Amino acid sequence: MSLFRKKALPPIPYDPETQEPAVRSSICTGEMTVGFLDRKTGKFREYELARSRSDVDAFCRRVGIEAKEIKQID
Repeated sequence: MSLFRKKALPPIPYDPETQEPAVRSSICTGEMTVGFLDRKTGKFREYELARSRSDVDAFCRRVGIEAKEIKQID
């Protein structure tokens, strides 16, 4: 048993009928924010800041989708 083990993060609940996981990136700075896009209104709800691509991949794993399935918003 290891004393310094990384805790498994719980899955992120969302409604696939009304929301779509998405990544919004800034044109100027390239800063990425992961969150959910409302399918009806098109409004983006921020979840957390992604410092690197590995943060985006971790978000995808917690949501339960493949990294190639996430929508890109500029």
